[in-house]
Amino acid sequence: MAKILYLMRHGQTLFNILHKNQGICDSPLTQQGIADAKRVHEYLRQNNIIFDHAYTSTQERAIDTLELVTDQPYQRLKRLKEWNFGFLEGESQRLNPPFDSKLGSVGDGYVKYGGDSADAVQKRMVKTLTNIMIQKGHQRVLVVGHGASIYLFLKNWIPLDELLNHIELRNCAILKFSFDDETKKFTYLETINVN
Repeated sequence: MAKILYLMRHGQTLFNILHKNQGICDSPLTQQGIADAKRVHEYLRQNNIIFDHAYTSTQERAIDTLELVTDQPYQRLKRLKEWNFGFLEGESQRLNPPFDSKLGSVGDGYVKYGGDSADAVQKRMVKTLTNIMIQKGHQRVLVVGHGASIYLFLKNWIPLDELLNHIELRNCAILKFSFDDETKKFTYLETINVN
């Protein structure tokens, strides 16, 4: 039986609405974010999708989303946190470094502001999610995380053109992957948007 990872972005937050950077800083879920997470809960129940393990980043918006999606026990992991945007945390997204379409990210654009590089976040996410999935008894796993760090994880496994043109990572979207224990590789299967 193939191992399956359900990698979910947190629900909509106040900073999402205000178009403010929200990496390591936090803001609360909106009423829409709460309602969307409850819809995901109902979708999982109706489709009899039960997880043997659940994980979330240590940030409030991800924890709150997970607790609305499932009432099962879960573990918080700091290594699932969002990209650190440095001094641009909490600032308008209009101030962000330019997106490089060849890289599919801003690369090292946040480093000069005291933040993380895209490569560092990508490596952290790949390592953390691999370490979760290689564990025994981890056949169907839910992980709730953040848009930018999930995007960089996904960028490791699928062609950039497909990512930029065919995958929409909305709040409460779930990216479904299979995981091969032998090769330690993830295969993107589908995006589930119930909202």
